[in-house]
Formats: sequence, structure tokens, C-alpha cells
Amino acid sequence: MRDLYQGQRAMRQMRRAAMARGVIAVLDIGTSKMSCMVLQFDGPGQFREEDGVGPMAGQSNFRVIGAATTQSRGMRFGEIGTMAETERAVRTVVSAAQKRAGVRVDHVIACLSGARPASYGLAGEIPLASGKCAEHDVAAVLAACNVPDFGRGREVLHAQPVNFAIDGRSGLADPRDHVGNRLSVDMHALTIDGDAAGNLVHCIRRCDLELAGVASAAYVAGRAALVEDEQELGGACIDMGGGVTGVSIFVKKHMIFADAVRMGGELVTQDITRGLRVPTTVAEWLKTRHGGIEATGRDDREMIEVGGETGDWEHDRRTVSRADLIGIMRPRVEEILDEVRVVLDAAGFEHMPSRQIVLTGGGSQIPGLETLAARILGQNVRIGRPLRINGLAQEMTTPGHAATVGLALFAAHPQDEWWDFEMPLESHGVRSLRRAVRWFRANW
Repeated sequence: MRDLYQGQRAMRQMRRAAMARGVIAVLDIGTSKMSCMVLQFDGPGQFREEDGVGPMAGQSNFRVIGAATTQSRGMRFGEIGTMAETERAVRTVVSAAQKRAGVRVDHVIACLSGARPASYGLAGEIPLASGKCAEHDVAAVLAACNVPDFGRGREVLHAQPVNFAIDGRSGLADPRDHVGNRLSVDMHALTIDGDAAGNLVHCIRRCDLELAGVASAAYVAGRAALVEDEQELGGACIDMGGGVTGVSIFVKKHMIFADAVRMGGELVTQDITRGLRVPTTVAEWLKTRHGGIEATGRDDREMIEVGGETGDWEHDRRTVSRADLIGIMRPRVEEILDEVRVVLDAAGFEHMPSRQIVLTGGGSQIPGLETLAARILGQNVRIGRPLRINGLAQEMTTPGHAATVGLALFAAHPQDEWWDFEMPLESHGVRSLRRAVRWFRANW
């Protein structure tokens, strides 16, 4: 039965070994851009076995010693579409980050924004034979969780205990050494499409790298963009990427829900391309330099010179008003936010103690988005920049790099997952989760 979670445990051990040697890379493979950061750690001695339960097990100090960003290739809706093109882009960005860091890295931790994520809430309960909770009881209650059939081709990406209770005393972050008769747990499981995840493993290996961990982009973006109070009291992170808009909800410093809307900034660019009959590069420039979604009276008078398809500037030169540009962008942004609202409603976000919404990702930088989002999603909306970490370059502090920074936090401060515990071999829960983690076992 030990092989049930051997793949994830192998990646976690590989991450620890790489960090003990001093360096590891994190890789955000997005639809429109790829970012890589090389992290340097303090060295061995950072991890203790007694850190097994808690919101941030195995903490370590680190700093960024090299970073690079490049345009994505071969990606579609946050998933690998053309393997060879994605491989070239990964090699390019990792090589550039290594060059700036002045070191070679062999292990990377990557995040995935697509793959159709789906959340499940699991629960388990066991008697405490000794009248006090011990380490093996924590493993046993996790293994006792009833695991549903996630569906064909679905694989578990995250499986995190989010709440422990002993005899009804809920809200325990670490139940060990607490006296009581019954131990229960609530666990959040996030599943993704197995083929998309398998393609990521294959791509990393084709780049002569070892995969030391995989995370949800929605999860790590929330780790970076939500401040401590928002993660504690209840907050949602909306990560607006190029091909996918990720949604994650946190409470008590744990992610309890994640989903993704298969729409992003690239659709806005395509609308501009078609609406104004300009090349994609010009449309992207218009969106980032002159775009917006809140029109004013002077926008009709603000004229923007653009070219056309032939490359002959004199022949193609014409002007468009900013009001026309806003008229194209706003309906698509409204559609994306409407879909996000549907996801939040389905998750029961309105019942959270605090309903703070944080917009991050490259798409969140459109002028006027905060005001529109407040009307569609609720009043408590802000734009979220990633937390500052040691050595982070100024250009990496924008909302567009929230997932990359969050991935660094995920590498250095991992939260406990189901496979971090020694599961009892006779547990029914272990047999149930066997199907859920078969992809990781098959790839390691």
C-alpha cells in the first residue's frame, strides 16, 4: 500500500534534498508568459519531523538569486498544446534564470493554471484509543476520509487537511497531544485532468530537469496575493491570466476551494484584433498601453495611431478612438467577471466571515477593472500585488507575477498534504485514494 502516495512523497523528498543542497527553481508555465526564479536557501537543518502538522510545515529562509520571463509557446487554456514549442520556451526561460543566478539547477517546482480543476470536501473520524491524539492518529484520521469517485482520468493535485476537531472542539491546527475520545478532520482535495498533468511531467523531463513538485496556479497566486488577515478570515483570489482565470478561496490560512474559468486576457486581445482589424501584436500593445473599461467624455477625443496587416505604415496608418477600444474590451471583461461570479456563488462565498476579493494576474492591470469588479462581484475588491520576498527584482513585483512568487512561497513553506503522513496499511481510506493518485505513482 505504500506506493499509493509514493509519487507525491518522492517529489516532496526531492524538494527537500534540493533545498538542502542550496538551490531550486520554480517555474510558472502560463498561457501568455513563462517565469522562472532560482531560489537559494540557507542549507540543511531547516526541516524538522515535528513540523508535520500545521499551516506551514518545514519553513526555510530563502532569497531569489536569478529570474527570467519569456513569452509562452505552445500553450492553450493553461495547458500544453504543442509539446515542442513549450519545451523550447521552458528551456529558454530556465537557461536565462540560471545564467543570471550563476548556478545550474536540476530540480524545478512547477505550477499549472489549466487542467480543469475541481474541488472536493472530504471528512473523516476515528476513535482515540489512548484518550490522547498521537502522530499515528493524525495519519489514521486522514486515511479514514471517504473519497468519492473523482471520475475517469482525474488525478489529485492537492489534498490538504484544513481543520481538525477533538470531541467537537473544532478549529485545531495541530491536534497532537490534545486529550479526547474522537478525532475528526476536514480535508480539501483538488483534482485535475490527468493527461494535462502528464504532459507537464513529460515536458519538464524533456528539458533535462527533475520535477520536485506541482502546484495549482490558483492556489499559489492566492498564497502570494492575499494578506494574512484575508487568508485567515476568508478571501478569494481571482488570478486573471492569459488563457485561464483562476479562482481560489482561503479561510483559516488554508485553501478550501479552487476552480478556473477558461477565459482570460488573450480573448480580450483577440476581440481587439477582430474589432479594429489590427495584428495581434498591435492589439496587445493597444490593450496594455491604452486599454480600459471605464469610458469618460474625453475618450472620444483621444485618438490612437495604429497600423494594419501589410506592414506598410504609410498605407495602413489610421487612428482609432480610445472610446472604441474600451467599447471592445468592456463586454469581454464583463463576461469573464460574470463567469467568476457564478463560480464564487457555487462555492458559497457569500457565507464566508469576510468576503474580500483580490484581483491579481496580468489581466488585473486593466485600468478601471477594480471598479467594474466591485459592481459585479461585490464591494470588497482590491488589486493584489505579490508579497515581497528577499532578492525579488522590481519588475517581478507586479500582479502578473503573483503565481511565480506564490510558487516560491510554496517551495519554501509547504502546507501539509495527505501524502506527508505515514498512512496505516489497513486503512480503507488508503485503498480509496489509490485510484486518486495513480498518475503520480505511474510517473515516478
